[in-house]
Amino acid sequence: MTSELFSPLSLRSGQVLRNRIAKAAMEENMAADGQLPGAELLGLYRRWAEGGAGLLLTGNVMVHAEALTGPAGVVLDEAAPLEPFARWAKAAKAGGGAVWMQINHPGRQIGSDMPGVVWGPSAVGVDLGRHSGRFGRPVAMTAEQIEKTVTRFAVTARRAEQAGFDGVEVHAAHGYLLSQFLSPLVNKRTDRWGGSLENRARMLMDVVRAVRAAVSPSFAVAVKLNSADFQRGGFDADDARQVIGMLAPLGVDLVELSGGSYESPAMSGRAADARTQAREAYFLDLAKDLVGSSPVPLMLTGGITRRETAERVLDSGVAVIGMGTALAVTPDLPARWLTGGEAGRQLRPVTWSDKALASAASMAQVRHQMRRIARGGRPRPGTHPAVALLAELRKQRRALRRYRTWLTTQRRAA
Repeated sequence: MTSELFSPLSLRSGQVLRNRIAKAAMEENMAADGQLPGAELLGLYRRWAEGGAGLLLTGNVMVHAEALTGPAGVVLDEAAPLEPFARWAKAAKAGGGAVWMQINHPGRQIGSDMPGVVWGPSAVGVDLGRHSGRFGRPVAMTAEQIEKTVTRFAVTARRAEQAGFDGVEVHAAHGYLLSQFLSPLVNKRTDRWGGSLENRARMLMDVVRAVRAAVSPSFAVAVKLNSADFQRGGFDADDARQVIGMLAPLGVDLVELSGGSYESPAMSGRAADARTQAREAYFLDLAKDLVGSSPVPLMLTGGITRRETAERVLDSGVAVIGMGTALAVTPDLPARWLTGGEAGRQLRPVTWSDKALASAASMAQVRHQMRRIARGGRPRPGTHPAVALLAELRKQRRALRRYRTWLTTQRRAA
């Protein structure tokens, strides 16, 4: 069976994706010692490479060693050795597809138990009600810190290309730092980085310009952007339309649309079932409004698990289908689609009323499957969310001890 899903896509950089299916970024939290990619990540991406996707996007790689979304995050900065990243790129390209590194700074979305810095455009903390204490209290960034962070993104992109990656995706969604600057709810600045949308988008535009200047013309540069934050008074679809227009002249190859943040975890969604498609392709309605006016090819991620849904998304004008959880459960799903197959089981639904805990448990379930795949095993979608979450918390505690030790050593060396 063939369809538009399996047709190539030529990008502005000259790069050609062999099909329209991408493994979207999922934060693996599998860094080996030194916050580097190790055997687990290589095993995981080798499996995905064999699964038939045209593009693999890594989970977010941190540009700043003192600002991690979790203690087992991977860091690629000026001091990191390149060889582990070269091995990662080689494993991810083993099946013939492209691999892009997602690069990110978490800003204020950093755990309160983490060492390092907690920065934001303004001193506005993450509001999760009774769970707000899980996150550090941010301080507003200075102009110098903003400029140094822009440079960090460019350094990471340049080194990703040196390691053999085919492109980078700048993460400006899900409430991370660049998304925080875009949000009028978080960005309360009155200088040139705050106020109007043009000012709030300035840091993102500066990052993209710096990244594009640091890499070769044939190296792909993409941006992940919220179609909406799903918070009253926050970044919305009209803002997204304007930002896409600002990005177009800067040499961006692709804009991936997603949505939500830790405060409003729309990106987690709910597992689809056989009775309805309403919970599939979470952001399709918003994407449809953006496709017609977008001067840049769009990728849509969120809740796509069936080929029929993927075809429907492509028919709307979206250029690339992004899948995350579906490929953590069925890593060879693109190859199955090509031969008329579909996914097997889906993750056990998380029906908890506490949205913050439910989101954490959903992510823990996905990471549990990724670790099984990384070790050469089969996913176990029926794992209870509470079991997965408790196991994740234990792993994070051990990783936090290692990260503290490593960061102290880094600071002394500096």
